[in-house]
Amino acid sequence: MHFEQSIDLALSDHIGSGGVTRENYAGALVQTAEALDWLNARHADGGLPLLRLPGTTDDLDAVQEIARRLKDGATDVVILGTGGSSLGGQALLQLAGHAVPGAGQPSGRPRMHFMDNLDPQSFAELLARLPLATSRFVAISKSGGTGETLMQTASVIAALQKAGLTARIPELMLGLSEPARAGKPNGLRSLLAPFNVPFIEHDTGVGGRFSVLTNVGLLPAAIAGLDIAKIRAGALTALQPILDGQAPDQVPAAVGAALSIALAETSGKSITVLMAYADRLGLFSRWYVQLWAESLGKAGKGTTPIAAIGPVDQHSQLQLFIAGPPDKMFTVITLDVAGTGPKISADLAQLAGEPDFAGRTIGDLVAAQGRATAETLAKNGRPVRAIHIERLDEAALGALLMHFMLETIIAARLLGVDAFDQPAVEEGKVLAKRYLAEKS
Repeated sequence: MHFEQSIDLALSDHIGSGGVTRENYAGALVQTAEALDWLNARHADGGLPLLRLPGTTDDLDAVQEIARRLKDGATDVVILGTGGSSLGGQALLQLAGHAVPGAGQPSGRPRMHFMDNLDPQSFAELLARLPLATSRFVAISKSGGTGETLMQTASVIAALQKAGLTARIPELMLGLSEPARAGKPNGLRSLLAPFNVPFIEHDTGVGGRFSVLTNVGLLPAAIAGLDIAKIRAGALTALQPILDGQAPDQVPAAVGAALSIALAETSGKSITVLMAYADRLGLFSRWYVQLWAESLGKAGKGTTPIAAIGPVDQHSQLQLFIAGPPDKMFTVITLDVAGTGPKISADLAQLAGEPDFAGRTIGDLVAAQGRATAETLAKNGRPVRAIHIERLDEAALGALLMHFMLETIIAARLLGVDAFDQPAVEEGKVLAKRYLAEKS
């Protein structure tokens, strides 16, 4: 594995009544055995295609070739898609500096834009300032019927037509959706077919929020120059303990799921906070929120996920976390950053009134803050699961992504809900389209 996980600061014999008892945790952990057996069986029979992705490499050359074609002559690449069609790619691209404050645009690569939220002003401004002739647009929707993606895609077509680029639409646009099937409408394919826009196929067996290891997440990663083979290889390290038939206490995803559900069911921890001490995990935390919320929030069950990032959220949320309602479990993710970043000289430390800063780096302070936050939460009876990553690279992020997908699936089995559907979300989509039709 590319990270270490500890649940010591979530146990009642370490932090008091706010934690979970070893007995309750052990009871939940035993119950994960059924989920692990189920996962192993689905890997063996191919019933859950997600589980075959980490060990698959024969599709990666095709992803790289498409990425090369999209990058050729491009100044900008725009990803059209929302939720799971976008968040996984964004989480991966932060490794390349995307949306990282101060990182800027990597040289020699096209600018990446993820238009995941449908906002009329933002999208109009993007189309107005993009150099359309050197921009590429990738429209992603598994079903092909996502209203936001269809609206954006139609707007792009109109903008290209207005700019006199109609003949180049097959070169400038790409669709990514499940294969066409007789009797099943696919709006995205119907919209793009008259313009001869090429398509690549979305894996029909992998839902959007679990699709980060498919071409949905790996294509943007390849465009950004990341090593997509290492992402998959890292994911395999998270899956391997399950494939090896390890006992639940040796499977980090089972440990995390058992802890979360035991705390929710026996200690009233109805909120789970993921707090990462790294800018490059900020969008990973947003990806996690959708994964956990949409997979578990059914039949009156589930816990509410909250994304936080350290150190900044120490100043905006930590007061509530420590002194507010004791209804939260915390996952604090830290990196091995001690000794990295700018170093503070003795004279400037003295001027700042912090002589202990002398000779210390920014990384030293961030490392100290991550440790201090976890320990302060625990000392105040707040259960903390600690995850430490020695080096955040493609393999580590692939492992982290797979870990949380597995943890989510196992937690769903413990709760007795289907991790892979989202009936409440579908109801809202239908109603929104009805309102749009009424307005016309």
